[in-house]
Amino acid sequence: MIDPDGYRPNVGIILMHTDGRVFWARRARRDGWQFPQGGMRSDETPREAMFRELEEETGLLEEHVEVLAETPGWLRYRLPHRLLRHDQHPLCIGQKQVWFLLRLLADEDQVRLDRHTRPEFDRWQWVDFWYPLDHVVSFKREVYVRALQHLAPSAQAVAAAAAIMGFGPLTSRPSRS
Repeated sequence: MIDPDGYRPNVGIILMHTDGRVFWARRARRDGWQFPQGGMRSDETPREAMFRELEEETGLLEEHVEVLAETPGWLRYRLPHRLLRHDQHPLCIGQKQVWFLLRLLADEDQVRLDRHTRPEFDRWQWVDFWYPLDHVVSFKREVYVRALQHLAPSAQAVAAAAAIMGFGPLTSRPSRS
């Protein structure tokens, strides 16, 4: 499903541990690391798509998490020219995403990357809240900045006190130190 502007509707998931660290996963058969994300079906709301993608990519179910916040409206990124599939119509030029911040309620041993025949990820780890900004592919970085900045206040409200210091200023773009 591609919208009239060429963007594929999609959801992004920031899964947070109670200590404020976030779930960061390596894509199977690739070197890139990212947050879980995935396309929406035409009959799904963003929230329905998020729970489906959460289960498909992490093995976690709705009862394993608490939804803390979501971004208002769509955040968009364009795909680099080399990734465009010019033989497909309509042409998808990028993705538009609603991002969700989830808190893990279950034990982390509930995370299972192998619940499907072609897993999306082959490895995962907990990382500091802003860590993904320096490690995601460049064309997704600005969306990650906007999603993390928008969701950081909700993360701060529930994260352990020690983790709050790591969230940095919310009024400016996080540094790339």
